[in-house]
Amino acid sequence: MRRLWGRASSSNVMKVLWTLDELGLDYERIDAGGAFGKTKDPAYRAMNPMGLVPTLEEEDGWSLWESNAIARYLCNRYAPSGSLYPAEPRARAKVETWMDWTLGHVTSPMVTIFFTHIRIPEPDRDWKAEGKAREDAGRLFRIVDAQVAASRFLCGDHVTLADLSLGCWVHRWHALPIERPDLPNLARYYEALKTRPGFVKHVALPLE
Repeated sequence: MRRLWGRASSSNVMKVLWTLDELGLDYERIDAGGAFGKTKDPAYRAMNPMGLVPTLEEEDGWSLWESNAIARYLCNRYAPSGSLYPAEPRARAKVETWMDWTLGHVTSPMVTIFFTHIRIPEPDRDWKAEGKAREDAGRLFRIVDAQVAASRFLCGDHVTLADLSLGCWVHRWHALPIERPDLPNLARYYEALKTRPGFVKHVALPLE
């Protein structure tokens, strides 16, 4: 059985779980990381030298780490002609642009906001940093709001890896107890994401 190592509450694990579901692939998820440990074990480090999650382990023992790399690999191997990761060069470039943009720009402020409200004990919270991160995230989500003004998903009317990369942060942006700018297109996009069973099952969950 294909294995995915990583705790279900990890945003990067969520992304891969959603990809697996979109592709209809069977897998076994093994709790790892955080309170579950395992990531410092020599056997795990042999698969993933960073000691982070997720790690994909195929049935023949071949392994891969980094969530975006795993998502691309799964599409390339199991759905090379599918719309989730389009083969046409320009369409693929647009998908990869949003994947890189999410990783390079959205993740940092959203992690700060999320950890401040959910993971960090209240006496230790840095509200100045949270406020700056919320301002930055709001500016970035205005870009998304404009992008989805005329389309159902980020790259058109079909869900792609671009949406699977950004989806967790869209959910957390709406689910966190924070003030948000009024972004109606982003709100509609969030509702469109909720039509995907994998998003509802793995991503749109209570925050923890």
